[in-house]
Amino acid sequence: AAQSAKGKKPAMTPDLEAFLHARDFLLAARSYEEAEAGFQWPDLIHFNWALDYFDHMAEGNAGAALVIADESGSECRRSFDEMRIRSNRVANFLKDAGLQKEDVVMLMMNNSAELFEVFLAAMKTAAVITPASTLLTPADIGDRIKRGKVKCVVADASMADRIEEAGPVLKDVRIKIIVGGRRHGWTGFDQADVYGADYTNPFPTYSTDPCLLYFTSGTTAKPKMVLHTHASYPAGHLVTMFWVGLKPGDMHCNISAPGWGKHAWSSFFSPWNAGATVFVNKYERFNAAKTLELIEKHRITTLCAPPTVWRRFLIEDLAAYRFSLREIVSAGEPLNPEIISRVRAATGITIREGYGQTETVLQIGTFPGMPAREGAIGKRAPGFRAQVVDAGLRPQELGAEGQIALRIAPERPLGLMKGYACDRSRGDEVFIGGWYLTGDMASVDKDGYFWFVGRTDDVFKCSDYRISPFEVESGLLAHPAVAEAAVVGSLDKDRCGLVPKAFIALRPGFDPSRDVALDIFRFCLQSMAPYKRPRRIEFMQELLKTISGKLRRAELREYDDDLRRRDARGKLEFIESDFPGELGKRHA
Repeated sequence: AAQSAKGKKPAMTPDLEAFLHARDFLLAARSYEEAEAGFQWPDLIHFNWALDYFDHMAEGNAGAALVIADESGSECRRSFDEMRIRSNRVANFLKDAGLQKEDVVMLMMNNSAELFEVFLAAMKTAAVITPASTLLTPADIGDRIKRGKVKCVVADASMADRIEEAGPVLKDVRIKIIVGGRRHGWTGFDQADVYGADYTNPFPTYSTDPCLLYFTSGTTAKPKMVLHTHASYPAGHLVTMFWVGLKPGDMHCNISAPGWGKHAWSSFFSPWNAGATVFVNKYERFNAAKTLELIEKHRITTLCAPPTVWRRFLIEDLAAYRFSLREIVSAGEPLNPEIISRVRAATGITIREGYGQTETVLQIGTFPGMPAREGAIGKRAPGFRAQVVDAGLRPQELGAEGQIALRIAPERPLGLMKGYACDRSRGDEVFIGGWYLTGDMASVDKDGYFWFVGRTDDVFKCSDYRISPFEVESGLLAHPAVAEAAVVGSLDKDRCGLVPKAFIALRPGFDPSRDVALDIFRFCLQSMAPYKRPRRIEFMQELLKTISGKLRRAELREYDDDLRRRDARGKLEFIESDFPGELGKRHA
């Protein structure tokens, strides 16, 4: 729906009515059971979330849409109506610069008001947005520009040098816009200031039109290009909104860097679907203590953070803060039960887990009011028919391990990607026989709770037992010296197979040593089944992670495989058999 005459709200279309009906149903749902039984995806035909929903909700709305606080103590506030007007100016600016429908726009920006403005504006023009991490190398940038067929780049001034180093691929980029500076060959973002406050699209946006192009955090292969539509993320994240527990007027904080799907999940669509305020902690380098102070000061009511952040929070004295939190959630990787228990002991609030992917919105979660089960992710999200299937794509028996899969026939869930751009073969690997295969292993109990096992590539066998790295890592985190752990299968010649090896980052106050390794081995001896416990430990100052914060187990496996081939060990690696006298007979 286009903006009508100045000063009048645009007419509510049937598509907007359908969207609002689905949203209002979830906002009013009193329980997971009610939501799961009654929710239906909105049937959308012509739909541009930024124009049809956001502008309709934002016009004349003086409530805070965005609050950004930086390390110096300064704050930036924008009302919903200010975001509507500003994004209209930017949309007119982009259109005048030559941006066309379905042109790919790469955003390489830190958290800022300008990032949110251009995100809304590009969506209004029906361009395809490809958010990029600010940590990308020139080679990464060049690959994205080439494979993503990028026609426009909008970047912070601090990123321009790196982008220019991408080389010849830049010849295909028609528009380069710089934020917060000047550079030859680039157009200043501040030129948008002179453009009109009303924006009208000369063409309709269909819900099936492409809207977002995400590059996954590839480690052993080139990142996949995940294509979402104007419905799959904008409307699909209604169920993510329900999982977080967002309500109109909430002050919501999501700790995520721009460039990743999780930023769109919880710093953009979910809170604004609810009419909540997005709070952004802007920092150069993450500081747990300063972040907790801001959460307290700004009376944050809902908080979403990945496991790596929760682990850093636990280094601080959480019980010393007077929070206003009502809901706290975690996604990105499974959260170890030890972390959930310690946060609950300090705050009185239970972290609720959620499971999804860049390719989807939230698929499975522990929803508000639902009893949490330690170690379980939760139940399938409203609108999704998630199941665990075997290698033959048959639903597994209760308690049996299999791959998490989404039923896509006869009805495809709205919150699922359109596909992998320019790579049909990868799509053929995940869309099979009426299912979408996630690549993650789990089991389901009699009450419908999903229990995460691990990525299909990460699970390994030891003495004919299947080992879930996540399960062993959770056990290790119960040791007072362990801050983070990553477990892989390590070849053991004496046992003629794989044994668990733990890469460990220690908490402050503990230094890598033989004594600490011995204490961890003793702890595992007492707390883990023999086939589960790590037989090798290697200390690392910081664990290998993707730039989105996920453990890079594949690269850790490659590193360890190289050690085993050379019959070597890491500089800070200890083997259980190094301590036969101290561990006793049970070490075998």
